[in-house]
Formats: sequence, C-alpha cells, structure tokens
Amino acid sequence: MKQMLEFVKTVLTKVSFDKDLFRKELSKGLKWVSPGERTILLAWCLTHFGQTHQDVIKEVFRL
Repeated sequence: MKQMLEFVKTVLTKVSFDKDLFRKELSKGLKWVSPGERTILLAWCLTHFGQTHQDVIKEVFRL
C-alpha cells in the first residue's frame, strides 16, 4: 500500500495552503494508510509542514 502513502503525501502537498483542508485530508489519509505507514506519515508531515501546520498535525495524530 505504499502507493496510498504517496497519494496522501501528494494530496497534502496540494492542499497545504488551507489549514482546514489540510486537517480534513490528513484525517482521511490516516484512515487509508497502514499502521506502520502512520509513523512514516507523521515524520513526513512534521518535516514538511511542521512550521505551518504543527497544531493540526498534533491534533490529528493525537499527540
């Protein structure tokens, strides 16, 4: 299912301009990736969007 992880990353990159859209798509994306991929997605999100959407990332991942 690595393809799904890459798809989620692509979608998040495209909607990153809007915090509410980012939250919605990240929540959906978490349902689509495997438990092991969630850790990879979390690290990727923090690396790419930690400056702008850290609050959303923490909220969605329940950190």
